[in-house]
Amino acid sequence: MSLTNLVEIITAGLGALAFGVLFNLHGKKLLSVLLGGAVGWFFVILLMRLGADEPTAYFIVALLLSLYAEILARTLKAPTTVFIIPSLIPLVPGSSLYYTMAYGLSGERELFSDKAFATLALAAALAIGIIIATVLTRLFLKATAAVKAKKENNRK
Repeated sequence: MSLTNLVEIITAGLGALAFGVLFNLHGKKLLSVLLGGAVGWFFVILLMRLGADEPTAYFIVALLLSLYAEILARTLKAPTTVFIIPSLIPLVPGSSLYYTMAYGLSGERELFSDKAFATLALAAALAIGIIIATVLTRLFLKATAAVKAKKENNRK
């Protein structure tokens, strides 16, 4: 792990922390989004070093951070979005979007289309990771509620 990677991880955590402040989070909730942003970026770096392409790394990290946010929402009694959004902020493909627009405005069609495709792939990876985690959480909660209800009905 290089110094550059360490700086990236710290700034990702601080970026998530800043959005946590915007969401008016305090205490454990604020610390949780700081940790989510930093750990999320750490895993992006790790997955890419292990050979994953950028969209795959973003998908896996979005899935993991979304599950993390779902767990935090239940343990810290807050909406899931206050954990998902700040934790995923470091993954938003801002520079990729910037270069897409720059190439488009400068008339470099081939670079524009390549960068636009890459940007859409990253955004889709994030969205799909969030959706899958949300669906899995809902299915798990429904299943556990059904088991609990069945146990209560058997007692009667």
